[in-house]
Amino acid sequence: MEEKKLFCVSLGCDKNLVDTEKMLRLIRDMGISFTDDQGEADIILINTCCFIGDAKEESVNTILEMAEEKKEGRCRALIVTGCLAQRYKEEILEEIPEVDAILGTTSWEEIGAVIRGICGGQESHVSCFHDLKELPASEGRIVTTGGYYAFLKIAEGCDKRCTYCIIPYLRGPYRSVPMEDLLAEARELARGGVRELILVAQETTLYGVDLYGEKSLPRLLKELAKIPEIRWIRIQYCYPEEITDELIAVIKEEEKVCHYLDIPIQHASDRILRRMGRRTTRREITERIRQLREEIPDIALRTTLISGFPGETEEDHEELLDFVDEMEFERLGVFPYSAEEDTPAYSYPDQVPQEVKEARRDAVMELQQDIAFARCEEMKGKILTVMVEGKVADEPVYVGRTYMDAPNVDGLIFIHSGEVFMSGDFVRVKVTGAAEYDLIGEVYDESAE
Repeated sequence: MEEKKLFCVSLGCDKNLVDTEKMLRLIRDMGISFTDDQGEADIILINTCCFIGDAKEESVNTILEMAEEKKEGRCRALIVTGCLAQRYKEEILEEIPEVDAILGTTSWEEIGAVIRGICGGQESHVSCFHDLKELPASEGRIVTTGGYYAFLKIAEGCDKRCTYCIIPYLRGPYRSVPMEDLLAEARELARGGVRELILVAQETTLYGVDLYGEKSLPRLLKELAKIPEIRWIRIQYCYPEEITDELIAVIKEEEKVCHYLDIPIQHASDRILRRMGRRTTRREITERIRQLREEIPDIALRTTLISGFPGETEEDHEELLDFVDEMEFERLGVFPYSAEEDTPAYSYPDQVPQEVKEARRDAVMELQQDIAFARCEEMKGKILTVMVEGKVADEPVYVGRTYMDAPNVDGLIFIHSGEVFMSGDFVRVKVTGAAEYDLIGEVYDESAE
């Protein structure tokens, strides 16, 4: 194949990004180079998302934009993959004829064969979908996050089937990645310069149940911590009812595991939790959070909530506000409920008006803002280890993250220093101030104490 250039757009979650990075490795191994100018691309690849309405709209708009590029530019192959492709394959191929190929969520390994077929003139309008029970695997990735941190997807799919969620229908049942494969991948990432591993899945807490007959996340954490180059291991997407005493102990005792946990709880009203198909109660969630804070006093907890779920009353909303006020989460996000066809909640009769969903979201976020700003103020004077992520142009100020902050969703710390640091360096920093959700600090000089 003559030399080609590829332009890639990866949308949606970090789990989707891992699939993109693995496709990019397969594409590079074909001798195809990459460009950040879509007008220069011979091939355009879009990895889509459709978890909620806004994500679906973004994916569709991106496909339409790139379809125009296909009509007007040098692009010879427009390929769509990911969740939107899995969900709306017929509609995409029928309504956007510029799309040459569409790959489902378990068939991205076929990207090489698909590109060869299209660019070789052998195939057009390819539709490639595998059984959702399959677990794609490929050796290697091209890390697109800067090289010093990377997401490690430890499982695919989900068995929970919450009534609002489309993911099990698009990603299939829960399948853990074998531990030996994860360790090999982590070692390769470490050799490439990665210092922080962020463990992701639809639910990380159930890792290993299908392969090993028991929850094996604690054992995986201990094995990952043995990799010398890795400094931080961060855990995301832990369902509260699946967090075990053993997991808490490993987070507490294993030095490399960040005292940070992402616990998506969605709501605090027992009535709404039942309607959502969640398998826990406010009391159980509260007890788990109190246990975590008692065992690990400096733990930073992140959660996500849904406002305006069908049937949510003003009383339910007030209960959620009361819960947020009581728990004082370090990090919190809220999404207005998005009605997704093919999910049980889509057909619930008591849908909440959009303006009410958004008003309730705003009320929760206004309360959380006060909590978050107060927590940032409380950090003044503390000395923290910070991963440097970059530098402010023309100023002696670096940007970094603490153990309390996951990339792209949490806060930053701005470090004033005349020293020279590289992205990925770890620096001890004394917090000197706060700016809303972010911190301000200076390099800590132990000799000056």
